[in-house]
Amino acid sequence: MSKSAIILLKEHYLSHLKENPELLIGIELELPIVNTKREAVDLAVSKALLHHLVTTLDFDVEKYDLDGNPIQLVKEESQDRILFEVSYTTLEFAFGPVKTLLEVEKRFETYLSVIQDFLCERGHLIVGQGLNPQWATNDNQPVKSPRYQMLMDYLALGKNYSQLHSFPQYGAFICGSQVQLDVSRSNFYQVINAFNQIEAAKAYLFANSTFDGTDWDTRISRDIFWEASMHGLLTENVGVNAVDFATEEDFFDYLSQSAMFTVQRQGRDYYFPPVSVVDYFSKAKFEAVDLHGDKTILQPLESDIESHRSYQFQSLTKRGTVEFRSVCAQPLDRTFAPAAFHLGLLVELETLEHYLATAPFFTKWGRNYKALRRQFSKKELTAEEKSSIQSFSKDLLKIAKNGLLTRGFGEELYLSKIQLH
Repeated sequence: MSKSAIILLKEHYLSHLKENPELLIGIELELPIVNTKREAVDLAVSKALLHHLVTTLDFDVEKYDLDGNPIQLVKEESQDRILFEVSYTTLEFAFGPVKTLLEVEKRFETYLSVIQDFLCERGHLIVGQGLNPQWATNDNQPVKSPRYQMLMDYLALGKNYSQLHSFPQYGAFICGSQVQLDVSRSNFYQVINAFNQIEAAKAYLFANSTFDGTDWDTRISRDIFWEASMHGLLTENVGVNAVDFATEEDFFDYLSQSAMFTVQRQGRDYYFPPVSVVDYFSKAKFEAVDLHGDKTILQPLESDIESHRSYQFQSLTKRGTVEFRSVCAQPLDRTFAPAAFHLGLLVELETLEHYLATAPFFTKWGRNYKALRRQFSKKELTAEEKSSIQSFSKDLLKIAKNGLLTRGFGEELYLSKIQLH
């Protein structure tokens, strides 16, 4: 290879960063479709939904599955997209960049009203939960699209690793609430550090994916699904970052330990057991598998960096944003609370950093951020734990509210929906 892994990562992720970007908001909401009779989702109903949205909401079809069904719609003016995420039982709303949360909420309510009317007439609904409650009875097949079929085939490799959980189909039924916010070349790793440090509070405030398929003591099963799957074989690839980054170089050194597991050749998808980015681009050749199960020998190409995507909770994207992706899908009346929380804190980044440097929460519990997230997402907290995490969360909510008040759009209203249970 003529370029090192670090250089390729920098070219991929830094090229769209601006020094003084306009603060735009990108929101992605994954929400389960459920059968109101508590039976398996009728996939004919969910597939018919997208046909209905084309005619009623003036969306265009952007992608079809292998059977000719629409699986991704786009509205040209706003660049909003509605699509199936991994399975036909998860609907994703991916909104084009906006300046305020109120713009997104208005469009979401318009779309959701039409969707709920259509589904309700057919005994189905969209619900605000971090995993589909009918996961055990649903047909969890991937959307008939090479990307999703590859992903599910890759996750199925987990059966070869005794330390991983036995639910490789989890991608078909977990649902998240993600927000992307613009960052600059000079502050992106500081943003990642700050939000990585508060994962315990995010776990406490936004946990919404208790799993009934096993006895995991957590209200955020999504964490375990990711971390104890093929995505988590390389620990740097998923979840909470183990370290704070002092420099840009620190960040890319860490990112170079995240995983490569898929590439394309001549439009065909291939996958292979995960290998760190730095090791991948040091290889002369490697064995990969296509969607027919056939093995082949490939050589790494510099363009393969386009297939890289880590599953860290604070992820730098190639669009010049940081994507915050640790939050479960929320109850529908609190859909935009997580985005408001992240947005307000980013506006007050300097205040947040000063607070976190001496926060009593860390004095008491230490700074193992990954362990803290697991500790404070338990189903039952001790009185001491509850008191401490509530105090920490209240302080963060106050900072976030000040940030939203500074913006002056009334977005602080969304924070009032957050409950300290």
